[in-house]
Amino acid sequence: MLAGGAARRLGGADKPGVRVGGRALLDRVLAACAGARTTVVVAGSRPTARPVIWAREDPPGGGPLAALAAGLRHTTADHVVVLSADLPFLDCRTVRGLLTPLRRRATTDGVLLTDSDGRDQPLVAAYRTGPLRRELAALTGRHGELTGLPLRRLTGSLDLTRISDPVASFDCDTWDDIATARARIREHGHVLDEWISAVRDELGIDLDVDTGVLLDLARDAAHGVARPAAPLTTFLVGYAAAQAGGGREAVAEAARKAAALALRWADEETPGTTPEAPDATPEVPEAPDTRPDA
Repeated sequence: MLAGGAARRLGGADKPGVRVGGRALLDRVLAACAGARTTVVVAGSRPTARPVIWAREDPPGGGPLAALAAGLRHTTADHVVVLSADLPFLDCRTVRGLLTPLRRRATTDGVLLTDSDGRDQPLVAAYRTGPLRRELAALTGRHGELTGLPLRRLTGSLDLTRISDPVASFDCDTWDDIATARARIREHGHVLDEWISAVRDELGIDLDVDTGVLLDLARDAAHGVARPAAPLTTFLVGYAAAQAGGGREAVAEAARKAAALALRWADEETPGTTPEAPDATPEVPEAPDTRPDA
């Protein structure tokens, strides 16, 4: 991951640390590649949401090719995902989508995304490390060093597969881009997933939760019992799932039991659902209780 740019169009701000949806841009990208065997960030070290290996091009600020070469020195993997640190909408599915065709097609050197204008985004891509090392060595041989060379000098000599994804390839170069990203994640269709993802990262929870199950449970508890029962019940479900060993199945099972209880509770409030007593002998009504706390 390349995170050491000067961010000139942001007035020199610390772009990887700019927050979108309550999380630093760098942490958002790190979350998208959480399944990586090794994660290398080329930049000055800083606190991050999960452990990484830090690397630095020499001299610092030498450009993307020099940074890429510095990062590659810390991995022996056959495939490498290369990302910039300013991709607010990148997710795990996109990263897997980059790697899948690379593993299936023996002839392609890499897979990259294209943006809304059809332009290549070589810093949202997966590559075979062999061709990367070969071309970087060739460029160094021709120019003496990689500092200051544009990235297209590398990608232009590779056989690349392209995938159009205007959302995942959206990067934040300006404050207007930051504002657009912040507005989008608060739209109705995105805000819940964004919030759940942010909470998982903040609490260090690596769990793919079925939010539909939990929302249905919260609805049943709120309508069938009392409104405050919704957050309290979902908390107890999480606690029970943790005691059962955690995982998606444990959450689903605890939610199922709680939802069934909420429905039984609600049924008792519905006229005609209480079974009649078998003894139909009428009872003499008792005198009303007139105590103050009756």
